[in-house]
Amino acid sequence: MDLIPASAISASALTAEKVRLDLIAENIANVNTTRTPNGGPYQRKVPTFEAAMDIASGAGHGVRISSINQDTTPGPRVYNPSHPDADANGFVQMPNVNLAYEMVDLITASRSYEANLAVIRNARQMVSQALSIGRM
Repeated sequence: MDLIPASAISASALTAEKVRLDLIAENIANVNTTRTPNGGPYQRKVPTFEAAMDIASGAGHGVRISSINQDTTPGPRVYNPSHPDADANGFVQMPNVNLAYEMVDLITASRSYEANLAVIRNARQMVSQALSIGRM
């Protein structure tokens, strides 16, 4: 049994989950950002995962981030006439970042990261044990 491909697949998932965790952290950090360099409030960023396939063999080689998209749903409008970004009616367009959703995504991504780390750890342990059997 070749454990190297399993480790490579898990390593690709670790890389993808790290990007996901970074995006979640960026979303949380910008939960109150009402003005970006592009103008308007911060838009939540969401990664899109896809299977990394070997075209010649059709075999899977892990997962990767195919794109990072902005969530275009509008954020809430909050009445705050003293805010520098308030419109003529005193409303501020807030980012579309929902902290509860981000925390659920954070927990899910960290659990996926931990699971893939466990796969790599177990594969390494199995190889080590197989090598020690061969020495007997």
